[in-house]
Amino acid sequence: MISYSGLGNRMLSISSAFLYALLTNRVLLIDRGTDMIDLFCEPFTAEKSWFLPLDFPLNQINKFDDKSPESYGLMLKTNTINYTIDNASSLPPFIYLHLNHDYGENDKLFFCDQDQLLLQKVPWLVLRSDNYFVPSLFLMDSFEEELSRLFPEKDTVFHHLGRYLFHPTNKVWGLITRYYKAYLANAEERIGIQIRVFDTRPGPFQYILDQILACSTKENLVPQVSNQEPISTTTNKTSKAVLMTSLSAGYFEKIRDMYWENPTHSGETISVYQPSHEGYQQTEKQNHNMKALAEIYLLSLTDVLITSSWSTFGYVAQGLGGLKPWILYKPENEVAPDPPCRQAVSMEPCFHAPPFYDCKAKRGTDTGALVPHVVHCEDMSWGLKVVNRDEW
Repeated sequence: MISYSGLGNRMLSISSAFLYALLTNRVLLIDRGTDMIDLFCEPFTAEKSWFLPLDFPLNQINKFDDKSPESYGLMLKTNTINYTIDNASSLPPFIYLHLNHDYGENDKLFFCDQDQLLLQKVPWLVLRSDNYFVPSLFLMDSFEEELSRLFPEKDTVFHHLGRYLFHPTNKVWGLITRYYKAYLANAEERIGIQIRVFDTRPGPFQYILDQILACSTKENLVPQVSNQEPISTTTNKTSKAVLMTSLSAGYFEKIRDMYWENPTHSGETISVYQPSHEGYQQTEKQNHNMKALAEIYLLSLTDVLITSSWSTFGYVAQGLGGLKPWILYKPENEVAPDPPCRQAVSMEPCFHAPPFYDCKAKRGTDTGALVPHVVHCEDMSWGLKVVNRDEW
């Protein structure tokens, strides 16, 4: 399995591939990349490894794409392979599955039961993805029974898989525990605010700050500030710690200063913290990814979480923490949306690039309207996410 892009994308795609391996009785081996060993402990026994051996014969798998001769979608398009093959010896020893966000219509047939019958006969599958494709597995008849047994509460898929697979190394765990004990442990309530701005210009942007404050105060997640000192002199007011994560320090500085320079209406004590501000995403740097993983886990340890639309970083944090976050709507035309946010109905991540195809009818369809427990995402109208049936 080859995962790529940012750390959130990689964790989501690995968990999806692991679930697919469970459903199809395969062994999952993942490409170790440049930093996987430094980020995560082995999730299985000490004698076993989930990393692809360094001497694995297919040493060019990172160069595969949707145009490679080994690509399943291309094989279907060129009739190199077809569903009438009933002899395993007529199939190639391995097939490449291109499940990236840019995959084509033939690649998406991976999510059809008929294609799974064919793929089950192939000894080795090389899968590349940057997506959380679990929701589309829930739409397949061949996996329905097993998924129901594995996940009676359907919106806990990533919560369980993530906690099983992703154990930080001692170095990363040290970053997590030291920060938590120093800044968050003594607070009576912890609020996480995860900010991801898809704008290449340097921030901070006022409309983003306005949206964060509108969401957090409107939903009573943090108290409003006052122009006057509170009359009450009691000392048993609640203390809240706000943990912010962002590539920019600007939002943290403005919110920190706001609570330093002004009292709150309720008299609550508000502390605001941000572990790092790397400026821009540096996926290729090991130290950057260690800090990112530590911040994901710190967010997962909060009591209430606010996340940014479309952010896989936020998806992982909410899933690990078992949290249904308040999702900041994606701004348009640099204006803070009204309403600024809404609470997610599920802790599950969003599948950003699902197929819209009815495998049985062989025509396009709205895959977010086929079953009650797979619906469109709050933050991406065309995305899919898993919810509990009884919530809809």
